[in-house]
Amino acid sequence: MARQEQQQHLQVLSALDAAKTQWYHFTAIVVAGMGFFTDAYDLFCISLVTKLLGRIYYTDLAKENPGSLPPNVAAAVNGVAFCGTLAGQLFFGWLGDKLGRKSVYGMTLLMMVICSIASGLSFSHTPTSVMATLCFFRFWLGFGIGGDYPLSATIMSEYANKKTRGAFIAAVFAMQGFGILAGGIVTLIISSAFRAGFPAPAYQDDRAGSTVRQADYVWRIILMLGAMPALLTYYWRMKMPETARYTALVAKNAKQAAADMSKVLQVEIQEEQDKLEQMVTRNSSSFGLFSRQFARRHGLHLVGTATTWFLLDIAFYSQNLFQKDIFTSINWIPKAKTMSALEEVFRIARAQTLIALCGTVPGYWFTVFLIDIVGRFAIQLLGFFMMTVFMLGLAVPYHHWTTKGNHIGFVVMYAFTFFFANFGPNSTTFIVPAEIFPARLRSTCHGISAAAGKAGAIIGSFGFLYAAQDPHKPDAGYKPGIGVRNSLFVLAGCNLLGFICTFLVPESKGKSLEEMSGEAEDDDDEVAAAGGAAVRPQTA
Repeated sequence: MARQEQQQHLQVLSALDAAKTQWYHFTAIVVAGMGFFTDAYDLFCISLVTKLLGRIYYTDLAKENPGSLPPNVAAAVNGVAFCGTLAGQLFFGWLGDKLGRKSVYGMTLLMMVICSIASGLSFSHTPTSVMATLCFFRFWLGFGIGGDYPLSATIMSEYANKKTRGAFIAAVFAMQGFGILAGGIVTLIISSAFRAGFPAPAYQDDRAGSTVRQADYVWRIILMLGAMPALLTYYWRMKMPETARYTALVAKNAKQAAADMSKVLQVEIQEEQDKLEQMVTRNSSSFGLFSRQFARRHGLHLVGTATTWFLLDIAFYSQNLFQKDIFTSINWIPKAKTMSALEEVFRIARAQTLIALCGTVPGYWFTVFLIDIVGRFAIQLLGFFMMTVFMLGLAVPYHHWTTKGNHIGFVVMYAFTFFFANFGPNSTTFIVPAEIFPARLRSTCHGISAAAGKAGAIIGSFGFLYAAQDPHKPDAGYKPGIGVRNSLFVLAGCNLLGFICTFLVPESKGKSLEEMSGEAEDDDDEVAAAGGAAVRPQTA
């Protein structure tokens, strides 16, 4: 069989597939994972401080309630980083296949560090210019974050062995959960420290005194601290060698691939340049992204990974970014006028930290431990199905959840939707695109899939902001929406569509990257495949 023969072609690839779990695997997880820790912290910490920004820059003391960001400003502040992320995923995904994974890996991290710090230094004379400067730097912060998605996933998949590859990629992505949790904890600590140092009355008791002047430092410090974990891992990221699969299969340098992996695996590996050249001659898998051959072999796979990620992120990001609004609507967080500015920040952070601790983080690690046992396909189906169930469980009896005494039940149900998002499609949509496409297009295709997801996140963050408005009493500056209850019905529908689209995505558990991508096939196999059947794995 051609697949069995292919495993003999390059010893370096066989060695990677069969390698036992070693220290370098954990090093790669930490180095790549700290990028995702930073990504999540930077993307989600803004939702913790948007209420504070509204109080500082848009409060009208003549009004009964404290200030809030105008609708267009709130949409820009919440969503502009996602626009940058989408662009970065496409650009750095393409660049990772052209220049190599390692070559552009440091660029993304440096951009994240610089723009995190610059975001906190968004000073100006007017509220509008402060917000414009903040949005400018958050766009470029998102651009750097976007590059981390395809590069980290591709690097980890190409370093890992085939037995535990899913767990390793999932572990990198699981650092996102710790980043979200860290954002909440950092905000709790900083807001508590400033509350203790600069006590203030509630807005209804003293409108001017409820927002102390020092509160302006709080949001800046929170945003700037996002640079620290990325800065600490920059040196180690630069020391990582290029992946053997890129060096051998794309750069066509078997000697360098063997030398790099000999150091990493601490075994002697033959360079086999002649075998690589024979393999390239025999295998015509050099088709491009827009070729008919790619469409036949991987077109449906790309549609599947892109649509499932798109639908998942509509629900996932709208929930994450607007937890504070949902909690306020069920009265779990008191009315803004009954709190000082810093107390409101503290309460929002406490609520989001509790959700992250109870639902978000555990879900990621369930995926890490089970993905190579039950497979990607089953986990993704289960996740979409359970998210649909729990969102309907929130939406159908919504008025019950908003009555006094039932708030804890709402929060528990809400946490379960996050658990099954992360023990489900939020993890698998990241993992699978890094496994099923050819090496020379792997980073690009992952970037396209991730960008589709961020398009969903933009719809979720911008759309939910308006859609969730009360149809009878919208917030100041907003038009009436469909309300939180009907918005939850829409999100449940997105999850149901994601369940259906999952059937376009192949199962990659236990298979080498070359088997999944079709690079293990030669010309004869391709002809016999009759349209790619030989490279389409079972989906269950």
